[in-house]
Amino acid sequence: MKSVRLKKVIDELKGNKSALFSIAFLVFIIVISIFAFLMPIDPNATDTSSILQTPSMSHLFGTDELGRDYLARTIYGGRVSLIVGILAMIISTSIGIGVGTISGYFGGHIDNLLMRFVDIISSIPWMILVTVVSIFLKPGLQAIIIVIGLFSWMGTARLVRAETLSIKQREYVLYANSIGEASRNVIFKHIIPSVFPTIIIASTSSIADAIMTESSLSFLGLGIQQPMSSWGNLLQNAQTNLQNAPYMAILPGVLIILTIYSFNKLGNVLRVFAEPKTAGGSR
Repeated sequence: MKSVRLKKVIDELKGNKSALFSIAFLVFIIVISIFAFLMPIDPNATDTSSILQTPSMSHLFGTDELGRDYLARTIYGGRVSLIVGILAMIISTSIGIGVGTISGYFGGHIDNLLMRFVDIISSIPWMILVTVVSIFLKPGLQAIIIVIGLFSWMGTARLVRAETLSIKQREYVLYANSIGEASRNVIFKHIIPSVFPTIIIASTSSIADAIMTESSLSFLGLGIQQPMSSWGNLLQNAQTNLQNAPYMAILPGVLIILTIYSFNKLGNVLRVFAEPKTAGGSR
C-alpha cells in the first residue's frame, strides 16, 4: 500500500515543477540552517571598518549597520525562523487536534462549550491578541514560540472537528462504540488516523503562518531581539537603511516569501501520500 502511495506521489511530482522546486528549496534551507555553525564567519562579529558595505567577494551579501556579515546573519536567522515555525506548529497542532477531536466526537454540551470558546478567541483580531500578550512576556525565542503556538490552533480545531463529525458516523467507529471500546481508544485508533490528511495540511500551513507571524512581530520589535537574528528582525533593521543599503531588505524578504510558499506546496504533496485518492488533483 505504501509503495502504491509513493508511486502516486512520484507521479504527482513529475507533473508539478513548482512542488519539486518547493521541496528542493526547503531541503536547501533546512540543511544550511542545521550546518550554519560550520560557517567560518561569526554572525555577531562587528567590524566598524565595513559598515554598510555593499556585496563583495569578502561579504557576498554585504554588511549591516554594525559591519556584521549579512549572509551569516541571514543563515542563522533562517535557523531561528524555522525553529519558531516548527515548534509553534507542534504546540498549535497538538491543541487543535485535542480540542477538535474531543468536540466533534463527544458533541452535545462539550461541543458547544469548546466551540464557543474557539469563537470568542477567534473574534479577537489575531495580531492584536498576540501583540498584547507579547508585551507582557519578555521578548525572545521562547516567548514568541509560546505566544504563536497558544493562539494559532483555532483553525486546526475547526477542521479536525468537522472531519471528526463525519468520521464518527462511519461503520468501523460505530462498531467500536457498540462493543464498548473506550472513547480514548476510539479517538486514537480510528478518529485521528482518519483525520491525518487534514492534520498534514493544517501542520504545514501552521509552519508557514508561524514564520510569517514571527517575521511580523520581530518587524514590530516584539519578537526576536538583538543580537539574535531572524528574518523578521533583519527586515526591521533594513527599514532604516533602505536608501543606503536596499540589499538588506531583499534577501530576508525573498526567503520569507519562498519559505512560506514552499511549506504550503509541501502540504499538498504530503496530502497525496496520506490520501492517495487526491493524487493528480492538485497543481
